[in-house]
Amino acid sequence: MKETTLNLYALDYRDMRTYMVAMLFILGNMVLPQLCHLIPQGGITWLPIYFFTLIGAYKYGWKVGLLTGVLSPILNSLFFGMPFPEALPGILFKSVILAVAAGYAADHFKRVSIPILLAVVLTYQFLGTLGEWAISDDLYLAIQDFRIGLLGMCFQVIGGYLFIKYLIYK
Repeated sequence: MKETTLNLYALDYRDMRTYMVAMLFILGNMVLPQLCHLIPQGGITWLPIYFFTLIGAYKYGWKVGLLTGVLSPILNSLFFGMPFPEALPGILFKSVILAVAAGYAADHFKRVSIPILLAVVLTYQFLGTLGEWAISDDLYLAIQDFRIGLLGMCFQVIGGYLFIKYLIYK
């Protein structure tokens, strides 16, 4: 099997490319949820608000991921009313953890694989659930992604892997 070198970047906040790339991923995080919301319960099942945060942070570093992960839910809430404002703190908390975890994993392993992405997704979901529980004081609400969003987590792992491996790196 042929091993390929992956081009990973760590863009800096002083670099204009950071903001340009983040804008593309933010746009993706705005369009994908709208498509998923066409399906009943599609947003809470497919967890689309995190997809391009994962890809942006993995490919371009945690700073792009952080911009994407923070601005995407806020803009979606302002423009489309989803996520609801009361859900924003938990989603923002998870998005920040995802950006840091994905950026760290890419920097540490210098490659992409399904087990690495699974570890990233489980890390942000587990820590995010704890944070969401602390924020909302409602365990049932905090574990919603594990109750309903397992398909979304699988989509993030498999879709993220395919997107990173075959669309971005080639």
